[in-house]
Amino acid sequence: MPRLLRLFIAILLASIFAAAHAQSDLPSVGFSLIKTGSLRVREGMMYAGGSFGKDAETVFSAVLVKHGGEFFLFDTGLGSKIAEQYSQDMPLWNRPFFRYEEPVTPARVQLDKAGIGPIRRIVLSHSHWDHVSGIGDFPEAQVWVPEQELAVIRQPVSSLGGPWPSQVGGESIRWQTLEFNPKPYEGFSHSADLFNDGKVVLVPMFGHTPGSVGMFVTVDSGRRYFFVGDVVWNADAVKGASPKFWAARLLVDKDADRTMRTIEQVRAVLEKKPDTVVVPAHDGQVQGALGYFPAWIR
Repeated sequence: MPRLLRLFIAILLASIFAAAHAQSDLPSVGFSLIKTGSLRVREGMMYAGGSFGKDAETVFSAVLVKHGGEFFLFDTGLGSKIAEQYSQDMPLWNRPFFRYEEPVTPARVQLDKAGIGPIRRIVLSHSHWDHVSGIGDFPEAQVWVPEQELAVIRQPVSSLGGPWPSQVGGESIRWQTLEFNPKPYEGFSHSADLFNDGKVVLVPMFGHTPGSVGMFVTVDSGRRYFFVGDVVWNADAVKGASPKFWAARLLVDKDADRTMRTIEQVRAVLEKKPDTVVVPAHDGQVQGALGYFPAWIR
């Protein structure tokens, strides 16, 4: 056998072994936070009562969830086309206050590099620009949202508070309706047990948008995490039942009163089960403490 051929076979077998070993080292049920971008903001911009003298990191993340042999995403973070999307659909007067900074490392790039996939399902916490930017990077995936959110997505507009045409307007996006059952879960009247084993449970958290969704994940260790999307931007807001800073609240919360009631529901979860870890979509302090992809919470 020629030397080059033997070398090629050895490299191929080593790659296969490494991939198999990496897969076997993953949790049965767990998650990894994929940080696609970040920037520094004043804490007072995140929630009422926060300090304007203190910086806070806001992150743009996707949540990679593994359940058995399936990987799926909860949100996508910033995608490969974010610059074009932002230029096309973010109103000029909002850009000084709602922005992102380079570098951006899309979730698809990170997953491909790690050899993880395919991603066949994306569940959205809601359809705002910084949560759905990467949908187009996963054309093979079905994108799951409640009917209330899908109704908004079907009429996209170039604005801060609505789904953007550049992100959700593609005819090839494989939308799927997420249906909740009238089965109470942790104080929420409806729920959707994604795998029918209590490990990944979705709940309606309407208010920030008409069809916002939260996600409970119970990992291999038994620890439970509650992903609350943009109900709050900072976990400290839950402790004090604090809404967003008033100006931000006016701009981004579709129904501020309903959002406030949802914050109270999240607070009630913590009062009942204080070991639950609340993970807001943009809280860099909470997410940084957990660690980012390729690290796994198990």
